[in-house]
Amino acid sequence: MDKHIKKVYVPMTETGFYILLNLRQEAHGYSIVKKTEQMTHGEVILAPGTLYGSLSKMEKDGLIAFVREEDKGKIYKITDLGQKVLDLEIKRIQRLYESVKEMTSDEKR
Repeated sequence: MDKHIKKVYVPMTETGFYILLNLRQEAHGYSIVKKTEQMTHGEVILAPGTLYGSLSKMEKDGLIAFVREEDKGKIYKITDLGQKVLDLEIKRIQRLYESVKEMTSDEKR
């Protein structure tokens, strides 16, 4: 993974994270919005402009790939590079979570 990709995508925005997380299975933009809203219990709502701008940039950068057109919508999937970036972000989030758990358990003692 080149330095540019790592610098631009790690740490990720919530939008980028949920796009890559959802595209582990082929999907179109509307389904990404709906699945994200469902996963986050309505806490994260991806605006169309933000979503489609991110999809375009991620496709250009090679993190996702266009698969086919279906019912007037583009279907995308995550690429190997996108999966590597997602894996880095998941590890980063897990590290943060572990740090919070450790700090809050220390405070309870």
